[in-house]
Amino acid sequence: MKRRIPSLRALPRNIWAVSATSFLMDISSEMVLNLLPLFLANVLGVGTALIGVIEGVAESTASLLKVFSGWISDRLGRRKWLAVGGYALSAAAKPFLYIASTWGAVAGVRWADRVGKGIRTAPRDALVADSIDEGRRGLAFGLHRAADTGGAMLGILGALVAVWLTQGGAGELTAATFRTIVLVSLVPAGLAVLVLALGAREARGRSHERPQIRFRALGRPFLVFLGIVGLFELGNSADAFLVLRAQTLGANVLGILGMLAVFNLVYTLVSTPAGALSDRISRRTVIVAGWLVYAGIYLGLGLAGAVWNMWVLYIAYGAYYGIAFGTAKALVADLVPAELRGTAYGTYSTVVGAMDLPASAIAGVLWQAVSPGAPFFFGAAAALLAAVALWAWGRRTQG
Repeated sequence: MKRRIPSLRALPRNIWAVSATSFLMDISSEMVLNLLPLFLANVLGVGTALIGVIEGVAESTASLLKVFSGWISDRLGRRKWLAVGGYALSAAAKPFLYIASTWGAVAGVRWADRVGKGIRTAPRDALVADSIDEGRRGLAFGLHRAADTGGAMLGILGALVAVWLTQGGAGELTAATFRTIVLVSLVPAGLAVLVLALGAREARGRSHERPQIRFRALGRPFLVFLGIVGLFELGNSADAFLVLRAQTLGANVLGILGMLAVFNLVYTLVSTPAGALSDRISRRTVIVAGWLVYAGIYLGLGLAGAVWNMWVLYIAYGAYYGIAFGTAKALVADLVPAELRGTAYGTYSTVVGAMDLPASAIAGVLWQAVSPGAPFFFGAAAALLAAVALWAWGRRTQG
């Protein structure tokens, strides 16, 4: 039976507060983090294998904290202040990139930023799920992803303007340009923390009973989904490799930032309608469609031979994220009891993040030992296998 399409204006205050926070923090983060692999490679002379390890360890560091932070939020029956603390730590870490002059210092700041992400992610996602009913859950997570990605797009455009003003169309990033962008990024980071601290409230109507939390209590459907996600993520290496791939094909810094801006624009436009669609049809179907798109994109990245290929693939990459990312978050809430949502989101994010280290390390080794296209062929194969597994599981459970 079809459900009535809900209105964005009817979404609760918390959804808007969390979305605004993500919007502001992503303006800050995306100004800097998309240029970080170029800073490491162009300024500090770091190889792709080490860049892969830095990125992988950073995300794995976050992942180890996500499950613990989610568990704590379930035990306390509180989400907001853990999320605020995580955002505050990430904001406090960013100024140190201004003085970082070795790969070790950059890695330390990157890892501290990811600790903040590890603390905030599961409580924030659980706060969104707690604040909305099941029939509007896809819409709420879709809006959150759209706001997050809209901020990323503005951040990238801001970085593009800064690069143009400071170094024009130079092919490689300079240290002075990077440090200027770091300084500008501090303003939206601070505002993000204030918006969440002042604008969000603990969700009303939640049980204040402190559950005895056991991993098995999350249920078999959630654990099966988690295993399939792990297979997909094994081929999902850090996006730093897309940036480096574009540069190997001849894209300059301005071109790469333009691709990233277009990616985020498409992601922003697709997220909310895709989330709303997942409230009306099977969320698994939507995710399978997104993963198939991803497999095609990674196959294209492996075969790409010109800069214009990267523009097309970045547009498709934005569509993949818009289709699948927020929908997967909504599906997690569908699969677990309400009192275990923090633990579930933490566990989900931990699996996703824990796979970043092997995925990025494999990609770095394949890049150097085989070819720049090899990591993307591997990622396409993993995504295709995961999509088939999720489709088969969906048919089995429906049957």
